[in-house]
Amino acid sequence: MSVTTAADVDPLALERQVCFALAVANRAVLSVYRPLLEPLGLTHPQYLVMLALWDHRKTSMADAPLSVKQIAKALQLDSATLSPMLKRLETLGLITRTRSTVDERSMNVELTDAGIALRDRALAIPPAVVARLGGDLSELEELHRSLTRINAAAQASGALDL
Repeated sequence: MSVTTAADVDPLALERQVCFALAVANRAVLSVYRPLLEPLGLTHPQYLVMLALWDHRKTSMADAPLSVKQIAKALQLDSATLSPMLKRLETLGLITRTRSTVDERSMNVELTDAGIALRDRALAIPPAVVARLGGDLSELEELHRSLTRINAAAQASGALDL
């Protein structure tokens, strides 16, 4: 039986790359979400926008609309990537977009009644994802903590400067 030493480990081996594991996991997890979101008429990126809007609705600032810039910051996206998603959500009747009366360069986004009501149907998504991924909730919560820590480190290094 041979013993593997540090010198024997190839630092460029595909299966050892964090980026590869994350890329594969990303595709796999999104494929779990896809059929769950389809009945809601949402893509995964659109679902994330709706989550941001539903979260905002629970805050003390719920009466104030969110700006496109605020949503982009929450989702760590640039406004140019976000704009087509918002247009589609508006076409679906889930949000409204209006120019800010304070700053005409700024666009405000608000949920419509249909967008608010969709949240009740979306409540079934998280438990269905957990069930499809298997394992237990504590394992997924630990993964979430690890990924959040990694994302914070990447941001601190300037990786996501938009």
